[in-house]
Amino acid sequence: MDVLQMIVYATLVLGFLVFIHEGGHYLASRLFGVRVTEFMIGMPGPSIGFTKWGTKFGVTPILLGGYARVCGMEAGEMSPHLKPVLASLYARGTANMEDVARDCGITDDEAYDALEELVEWGSITGPTKKDPYNTYRTPEVKPSKSEVKRALTAGGPEPVAFAEGSPRPVEDIDAFYESEYRQQYRSLPFWKRTVILLAGIFVNLLCAIVIFIVLFSLIGVDVQNPTTGMMQHVVLGPIESIQFGFQYIGLVVQMVAGLFNPATAAETVSNSTSIIGIAAMSKDAFDAGLTTVLEFVAMISVSLGIMNLLPIPPLDGGRFVVEVFQKLSRRTVSTRAMNYMSVAGMVLFLGFFLVMANQDIQRFVFGNWG
Repeated sequence: MDVLQMIVYATLVLGFLVFIHEGGHYLASRLFGVRVTEFMIGMPGPSIGFTKWGTKFGVTPILLGGYARVCGMEAGEMSPHLKPVLASLYARGTANMEDVARDCGITDDEAYDALEELVEWGSITGPTKKDPYNTYRTPEVKPSKSEVKRALTAGGPEPVAFAEGSPRPVEDIDAFYESEYRQQYRSLPFWKRTVILLAGIFVNLLCAIVIFIVLFSLIGVDVQNPTTGMMQHVVLGPIESIQFGFQYIGLVVQMVAGLFNPATAAETVSNSTSIIGIAAMSKDAFDAGLTTVLEFVAMISVSLGIMNLLPIPPLDGGRFVVEVFQKLSRRTVSTRAMNYMSVAGMVLFLGFFLVMANQDIQRFVFGNWG
């Protein structure tokens, strides 16, 4: 039962923090008009959920992490055949890769690259497991009630619904292509892309600051009087609570920075914990009551935010470093290079996880989580 409680409590805490982190990416993207096709709690895989505002919201079976699929974030140069490929598929509605290649007078590989990029844009839908060939389709379109109302109020025709895979020839392919491109992350200026990348981290840190204000300014904390040694209940002002929050964030930054110092890296790792340790501490926090739970959530939220600042793909900090490099060098990082960096980053994190998981198991066996 204790193990089950640890899993449930850790899932609740991490699920909430991942939700607000990805929510930051989602809201920033939508603010700048960028399409987001999925907003999921859990690792990529089969999902259940609903579609609203062009985004599928839901959960996947593995509730470790989450993601917002922001369109146009893939690295590398754009395919030069996107516009004719888009026109070909919309004219057909449903087409195999070879059909599109013949329509556009390009090779199958060129057609495949362009089609896959348009899938990543959210402009078309990709092959399903039931398709025997590389079959692509136009997406389903269901105008919302507000869209219908706005169109009728403006005196225009009522928006038309389209089933997935239905033909819909485009009269002005140039205007349509530009409209699709403007909804992509890569179409934005550097500062807007930076805001999207760092929005999740900002929300995690903001969440922690708000919790510290609630803890110290509304609920209050019990501290030991240095003179009498007696415990007393203290309520801090909002400014003092915010200052404490920033001081704690600074301490976490110093700890994470210790990973890059050979003299302190081993000690930093030994003082860190994996998901196993977080699960155990989650149970302890919930057993101790609401105040301890809030404090624990704030601490994990700060850790999650700062860890995502690490300059290692595929973390937000790694993507930000790539954006800065592209801005300064005026060169585009290739898809292959980005994949290599992402794999290297995942290997590094897997190594950290195995070390910290072993530490946590040892602590769990001996019952010492302090």
